[in-house]
Amino acid sequence: MKRAVITGIGIWSCIGTDCNEVAQSLKAGRCGIGIDPARTDYGYRSPLTGIVPRPALKGLLDRKSREFLAEEGEYAYMATKEALSDAGITPDLIERASAGIIYGNDSSAEPVIRGHERILEKKDTALVGAASIFRSMNSTVTMNLSTIFKLKGINMTLSAACASGSHAIGMAALLVHNGLQDIVIAGGAQETNYLSMASFDGIGAFSARTDEPLKASRPFDRDRDGLVPSGGAASLVVEEYGHAKKRGARIYGEILGYGFSSNGGMISQASSDGSVRAMEAALKDAGLAPSDMDYVNAHATSTPQGDMYEAIAINRLFGGLHVPVSSTKGMTGHECWMAGASEIVYSLLMMRDGFIAPNINFEHPDEYSAPLNIVQEAVPARIDNFISNSFGFGGTNSALVVGRLAR
Repeated sequence: MKRAVITGIGIWSCIGTDCNEVAQSLKAGRCGIGIDPARTDYGYRSPLTGIVPRPALKGLLDRKSREFLAEEGEYAYMATKEALSDAGITPDLIERASAGIIYGNDSSAEPVIRGHERILEKKDTALVGAASIFRSMNSTVTMNLSTIFKLKGINMTLSAACASGSHAIGMAALLVHNGLQDIVIAGGAQETNYLSMASFDGIGAFSARTDEPLKASRPFDRDRDGLVPSGGAASLVVEEYGHAKKRGARIYGEILGYGFSSNGGMISQASSDGSVRAMEAALKDAGLAPSDMDYVNAHATSTPQGDMYEAIAINRLFGGLHVPVSSTKGMTGHECWMAGASEIVYSLLMMRDGFIAPNINFEHPDEYSAPLNIVQEAVPARIDNFISNSFGFGGTNSALVVGRLAR
């Protein structure tokens, strides 16, 4: 079996719009959450969100390419541009390697709603415009980026709720392992416009701590009251090891294991059993034991139920090992379809720079989080292997094990 390594990373998020800025935010425990007045005007009960800047694409892309990109596609373009540059991937190399793309994305709400509004107003579907099709489909990211970067390999969008980005990386690794691709761009993207998350607000999934935005997202904390939505995009260049070595690429780490499971229960019910099975499968795929992990990047979104079940699962698997655990979502909020990819980028930056980012706002453990070694402030650490969890509505679970390259 061939080896899948990561040779480039890129990020566009509420805590930074490039990897170095994000690394600084992770070390400082800097939070990117704020208030969006448009959500209040629209009728949200909680206007909290990650504040993600829109990129200025004029001068980077031609007019038609800009028109075809949905909001999350803009973020994904910027993250992918950084990842390719970071990996030293040239257009010529993309052509010779038949590079592909697998991206996690599970909505493109704003173009659908805006198109519907225009049809209602004008009573003429032709006035929606051709660009609306390419912005509104779930595959908007991959169809646009494959065109922009002239990719000739796999071209697929993976929709698996909040595990989408993680599954995309896992599937990219499988293609490389089986010799089907030498280079795959893998990642996840999430739109942040107010139209995209209203249904989540409607079921009371969001934190109501509007008087303290920077303290609203509280993974594992006893006083958590809901998640804070966020978004952006994260991209990784997943490459076959021999291909990367031959061209002298820098290697961040190797994708050692990919595990997945389905809870098979209620559609919105988390499960400690499902979480454990995904982590165990990833460790088995990697040929490693829980004691080999130097860090657990938790999914923990700051919801009462979800964090409880994950804490139970982590304790079942890592209990007594004192493995450091943190959820970066205290800083970023829940980046949804992007999160499984961004949290691999965050963890790789920790591995690169020798630290573990804090689980901010963890002030009072509950009975489930108390047994865990939850990191409350950034600490120096050598990470040789880490596991990153991603769980989503519908009971979809994904876990990835990434290791420092063993030469």
